[in-house]
Amino acid sequence: MSGVTETVSINNEQCLAVAGVRLGVVASGIKYPDRKDLVLLELSESTNTAAVFTRNAFCAAPVVVAKQHLEKRQPSHLLINTGYANAGTGEPGLRDSLACCHSLAQQVGCEVEQVLPFSTGVIGEALPVKVIQQALPELTESLSADSWRDAAEGIMTTDTRPKTASCEVKIAGHKVTITGMVKGAGMIKPNMATMLAYVATDAAIAPGLLEILVQEMTETSFNRISVDGDTSTNDACLLMATGESDLVVTESNCEILDAFKQVLQQVFINLAQQIIRDAEGATKFVAIQVSGGKTSQECLQVAYTVAESPLVKTALFASDPNWGRILAAVGRSGLESLDTNKVAIKLDDVLIAEKGGVADSYTEVQGQAIMNQQDIAIRIELNRGDCHETVWTSDLSHDYVKINAEYRT
Repeated sequence: MSGVTETVSINNEQCLAVAGVRLGVVASGIKYPDRKDLVLLELSESTNTAAVFTRNAFCAAPVVVAKQHLEKRQPSHLLINTGYANAGTGEPGLRDSLACCHSLAQQVGCEVEQVLPFSTGVIGEALPVKVIQQALPELTESLSADSWRDAAEGIMTTDTRPKTASCEVKIAGHKVTITGMVKGAGMIKPNMATMLAYVATDAAIAPGLLEILVQEMTETSFNRISVDGDTSTNDACLLMATGESDLVVTESNCEILDAFKQVLQQVFINLAQQIIRDAEGATKFVAIQVSGGKTSQECLQVAYTVAESPLVKTALFASDPNWGRILAAVGRSGLESLDTNKVAIKLDDVLIAEKGGVADSYTEVQGQAIMNQQDIAIRIELNRGDCHETVWTSDLSHDYVKINAEYRT
């Protein structure tokens, strides 16, 4: 496959620099003292960027501004703050986002439309514009090609650790690097979770193809995870191609395109799964695998119903093999003419339900052994078609309630 092995080695701890991208991070005091909270990405002139954003109707001011700017120009700088989401702030919020963009554009000597703003944190509170503006000189001075991990730490909110993924492979004899970072732990159900993702490659990719790729990659990764079923006002995912390597990815060269997509997809899925593993208060990483559906959409309908069921999620937290909760969730997922006698449900490889009830071979000991694991697969066979989908989720713990009850205190 053009020199790409099926298993790509992705490093989650050490990030490879991507030629054409520099990152800066400072602790500006936006909300907390001595906490990294302001991040800058500087992109080379050859870089093309594509993005997907939240579908929440109350989208944040920075989302509105970023969309408008991206429609006009390819960006040269991405400005990201944590602490305050600048969402639910009306016209003043738009002015605040634009003020930050103007200040950075003046600082670095670019057009204001070349700056894309991003914010994450508490909804409904004003952005501390002056604090951000005062930190811009130090922020630009901190730019470095090797600051991915620091930048990933700088965009965290309730995350317990920075989340990055990086790999280097050869495709058709050409070396290519892909590195990305993501933040998100709660309010996670992307519709394109509070989620921000930035993935960069040194491959050369035209804007039109890049748009297709970011949508395809997001659909099979960030749009397949849910912590709590809540879609944030600020979600954004960006894919940047600097063109600094000699690998050119085009739609006309299917072999290179397919190989590149395989690697890129693994990076996106890796980042998405890191969100679930660091979900607020999570103790379980759960894959909901639904097969035998008539369409992909109905597989997802079943998967998300199970993944977002409070009863299923609390049973997972208790390591309780209460399979009836899974069965009930499948039943209420809304599939038309579902023949429950054809549905089979497994915990990993242990058959727990079939023919409308508990499997003859099932024992509580078997179920308990699976539920005691940290990583669990719930496998649901609908036996009504050939489609299959997977959604990744977490359990619902005491800590999730505590973290979100005390979020503003």
